[in-house]
Amino acid sequence: MPYCCQCGKEVGDRDVFCASCGTKQPDNKPATDYLYGISPRTASLLCYIPIIGWVVSIVVLAAARFRTDTKVRFHAFQGLYLFVAWLIVDWVLGPLLSFPNYWGGPPFYKNVPILLKVAVFGAWVYMIIKTSQDEMCKLPILGELAEKSVSEQR
Repeated sequence: MPYCCQCGKEVGDRDVFCASCGTKQPDNKPATDYLYGISPRTASLLCYIPIIGWVVSIVVLAAARFRTDTKVRFHAFQGLYLFVAWLIVDWVLGPLLSFPNYWGGPPFYKNVPILLKVAVFGAWVYMIIKTSQDEMCKLPILGELAEKSVSEQR
């Protein structure tokens, strides 16, 4: 049971004024939903913004509003996995393939990480276009992972 902010006596949960001293009590409303004005399509689209879409994906996955919307959650997971693919190319394959003399291979191995980054960036752009047209598109490996992740949370 809450207490009056002025005199400290007990007040009801929904009391606007204290019965003892008459002081107006502060609103004890729960926090508002910060994703209230965002449509499911916009939330799905924002998950594919290159480089920073992973933040939106995590926010969408944590939001109570989209907890039951499987389509938005699918796009959030797929956007998150697409960012993980970018990190693998940038942090693992880039340094690994930057030493062609160590592997004894031809110098064209230096271009593989660049081509893979272009492919991941192209997948981001492709998914932005498909999601803006409200089409459900599943990327080959990442889409299956996203589908599995959504189905495990039901």
